[in-house]
Amino acid sequence: MAFLLFYSFASMATVLKYNVNGSSSWVPYYIPDAAENSGILGELVPLILSTAKIKIEKHNYPPRRTNQALKTGLLDFDFVSPSWFPEGEMGKEFIRSSPILSIQENIITLEQNQSQWADIDKITGESIGTVRGYLYHDDDMFTRVDFASEKQLIKALHKDRVKAAISGDLPALYWAKQLKMPIALAAVHSSGVLVMRLRKEHSEMMPQINLAIAQLKSDGIIQGIVDKYTKDEQYQQ
Repeated sequence: MAFLLFYSFASMATVLKYNVNGSSSWVPYYIPDAAENSGILGELVPLILSTAKIKIEKHNYPPRRTNQALKTGLLDFDFVSPSWFPEGEMGKEFIRSSPILSIQENIITLEQNQSQWADIDKITGESIGTVRGYLYHDDDMFTRVDFASEKQLIKALHKDRVKAAISGDLPALYWAKQLKMPIALAAVHSSGVLVMRLRKEHSEMMPQINLAIAQLKSDGIIQGIVDKYTKDEQYQQ
């Protein structure tokens, strides 16, 4: 009992620091300058930590400083996919939470063309919409047609500038909803999960964080927040 009381007191006394701008352009995960609709992670970060009874402190480092601040301990956590790192290794200074969300890239197209792009091999030799500056593990297999953003990919599909594009599933669904331009998710291009990356000196808090994630999943709250940003009552994906 004494151990449990100390464990609870220690976690409540510690304030974990994170950067609200680290992924501010990663719509719909973070949406800048939107207090009430701050994005999927914008809403989930305080919810997960409050459910875990852990205090947090927002900081506003420029995005390029975030990784350095995490390495030096000026920040305590962020949200990443292990699939972004070589062999899934996120750094010896960190531990990871249980998965929070699936994170996936799809071939996106118009609904009437969905069946034509159900096989990922169909992109071979084709002109495929991509986002300028993004890396794609297989872009030697197709001809890139670069656009400025996922938002522009949706518009390009509807203007028939390309027949198919590659996008994260949630960004594509978000912009399709905002623009009222329905799209379909076809073949999976890549997949992974999103986790919290926490500095190891706070590892005693991870059981609470994982319990909070499990509770919010079980209650349907995480899926509800995802649906808020990606589902349109006018059409189903």
